[in-house]
Amino acid sequence: SAAPASPSTPAPTATASGTTARVVELVNSERAKAGCSPLTVNATLTKAAQAHSEDMAAHRNMSHTGSDGSSPGDRITRAGYTWRTYGENVAYGYSTPEQVMAGWMSSSGHKANILNCSFKEIGVGLAQPGSYWTQDFGASR
Repeated sequence: SAAPASPSTPAPTATASGTTARVVELVNSERAKAGCSPLTVNATLTKAAQAHSEDMAAHRNMSHTGSDGSSPGDRITRAGYTWRTYGENVAYGYSTPEQVMAGWMSSSGHKANILNCSFKEIGVGLAQPGSYWTQDFGASR
């Protein structure tokens, strides 16, 4: 197992999970204002989102198309999520959950995904360097 990190340097996993959990909190806060039910975190969507963030960071390329040519639907399916509907938001360069959410909420297409009441589950990914963020939304079949 990994050695415990000193207090001055939190373990990357702890930071990432706390950060992505905060994004989910902010999403659900916005959804509540719009009258949508809160999203629950789904491990499969989280896996897909994290893998896409890592792929974008590795190639320094923010896109809905993966380096292998995959679409969001391809990646979510490949991760093992059987979807009825899905959406994906990506961003980079925002250092905090609050900043990335403000960016997404000021963009109509991204905001529409966040406030889509037909979505029931979410996965959030964050990868370095460059702070590449992915939100994968879905409702399973």
